[in-house]
Amino acid sequence: MTNTDETERQRLARIRPGLEKRANIYRIVRSFFCDRGFLEVETPVRAPTIAPELHIEPFESEGYFLSTSPELYMKRLLSAEYEKLFQISHCFRKDEKGKQHNPEFIMLEWYRTGGDYMQMIDDTEQLVVHIADTLHLGMHIPYQGHMIDITPPWLRVTVKDAFMKHTGWDPVTAGDLSNFDIDLVTKIMPAFPMNRPIILMDYPASMASLSRINSSNPQVAERAEVFIGGMELANAFSELTDPDQQRKRFQSEIEQISKERSRTHIMPEKFLDSLMYLQPCGGIALGIDRLIMLFNDTNIIDDVVAFPEA
Repeated sequence: MTNTDETERQRLARIRPGLEKRANIYRIVRSFFCDRGFLEVETPVRAPTIAPELHIEPFESEGYFLSTSPELYMKRLLSAEYEKLFQISHCFRKDEKGKQHNPEFIMLEWYRTGGDYMQMIDDTEQLVVHIADTLHLGMHIPYQGHMIDITPPWLRVTVKDAFMKHTGWDPVTAGDLSNFDIDLVTKIMPAFPMNRPIILMDYPASMASLSRINSSNPQVAERAEVFIGGMELANAFSELTDPDQQRKRFQSEIEQISKERSRTHIMPEKFLDSLMYLQPCGGIALGIDRLIMLFNDTNIIDDVVAFPEA
């Protein structure tokens, strides 16, 4: 019998160990952050406005949007002098279905007032090590035929260096980034080691999104992504706190969305108003489902989700 021949009851019985480990990892994650003084928060899943992002298409719900990320709400809390926050939330993005993607997925996000993108990477290293230690794995995680050594510090490489080495062009200075995503997936990620996590950092300024530009090198944004076992696991920012600059970025994105996707987008005014009170901070979004895949030694998201397409 192939997996496609399974009944729902058979499939749920087969993946039960993975779901039990999933529940255990949730407990470990919550303990990790609570022990370090973070406040767990909840924010709306159905929102009147979301961050405009060209390559993320939201689900609409009677004039509202299903959350693509809790980021804007969490930053509004930070602007009200909440200093350390985390959240495990349901997020929704259209057209994201595959071996490692599901349209509904779970995001772990946390933020630190006074932190930056490298602090968030340090947090991520400590979190993964803590989970592995609690699961009695030590510093090596068995994954897809490899033993991943998670001993900190993890490998770090800049976007500039990675692309120059494996593609021969530099996205930081190039005017045309149309080949960035395809080269990242087909040339950069396959070259990453399978036996060590790696951090890809210092993205081109034009890809800053909601992160701030590096003050000593304005060609790059203080943004980094974490890759483990061939999977993109997390995306870290030194957060932009300038409301005028963020408005300009959003406006540019809204215009692109209208032109290329033929859909309208509303400016998130309450979020922009809150930015004038936001202190320098770092934030990171981590895909919980993929983290659980890592610790279940599977590269298929359906193996760790009870009802992937309910």
